[in-house]
Amino acid sequence: MERFQRLDAIAVPIARPNVDTDQITPARFLHKPRSDNHGNYLFHDVRRLPDGTQDPDFVLNRPAYADARIIVAERNFACGSSRENAVWGLYDYGFRAAIAPSFGDIFAANGLKNGLLPVRLPEEVVAGLIETLQAEPGASVAIDLEAQTVTLPDGTVHPFEIDPFSRHCLLNGVDELEYTRELAPEIDAFMNRYGRENR
Repeated sequence: MERFQRLDAIAVPIARPNVDTDQITPARFLHKPRSDNHGNYLFHDVRRLPDGTQDPDFVLNRPAYADARIIVAERNFACGSSRENAVWGLYDYGFRAAIAPSFGDIFAANGLKNGLLPVRLPEEVVAGLIETLQAEPGASVAIDLEAQTVTLPDGTVHPFEIDPFSRHCLLNGVDELEYTRELAPEIDAFMNRYGRENR
């Protein structure tokens, strides 16, 4: 997993509440293997016109947001079904963090397991940030995972919470399996001691 320590990047606003995982990755693409580029299917049905071309009015298709790596959404982002493909779509498209007042619980957990940091900020802060990003397309937001802060385009700094285990994994670029492998010497030592004591 890619290490996540500090991200200073263009942020794109999704100014709608309750964007569900079916909008993020439509169900008909769920059979695609992980090796496929799921960024191709991200917001497929709202990002494209009926003839398959990109809708120039959809926010992700605007040139100012072409290099965005942070998505900023209204409350309850990625609610709905538990499809991991929604995280894969955002990650493969280039996003490394999502900021919202709240997330679908399973999406947030899947994000942490796949290198996408979900950041919860107060609703009024996110509303103000979305207004700023709409008024200043291409504006950047800085996320410091070590300090657990978000710095907005106006320079204001806001703290956020993350559980210590997920923070450790993201900072060090390890998933749960790799984390367990790091503990192999301690596990072996325990097994040897246990074996001696229980002969």
